[in-house]
Amino acid sequence: MPETQTIDMQAINGLRELSPDAPDEFLRELIEIYLQDTPLRMAELDEALLKNDLPGLTRAAHTIKGSSSNFGATLFTQLAHEIEMQGKGGNVSETPASCIKLKTEYALVAATLAKIAKGA
Repeated sequence: MPETQTIDMQAINGLRELSPDAPDEFLRELIEIYLQDTPLRMAELDEALLKNDLPGLTRAAHTIKGSSSNFGATLFTQLAHEIEMQGKGGNVSETPASCIKLKTEYALVAATLAKIAKGA
């Protein structure tokens, strides 16, 4: 999948603009933090699902959604939003399948962001 479909480059450019003095260094730092934090939130999501902890599931999905939207990870953000809504609605019968989709999309997002960081 081309990176323009995985990551919205306008969002990436917007992040660069937040630090005009060192845009590439700033972007690399943000990507590094995101790539370290997101797997932790996804583990929280898995654990919450396993324990049927709907508030924990909802919170983890919401956090993933928010941080991912900053990078323009549109599909990944949408998948996290679906999981968040499943948790809020109390109907988690589809959540295991949604989590699989989320992990698959994260692999693409992570690879794309690592490539962007390398070229930044």
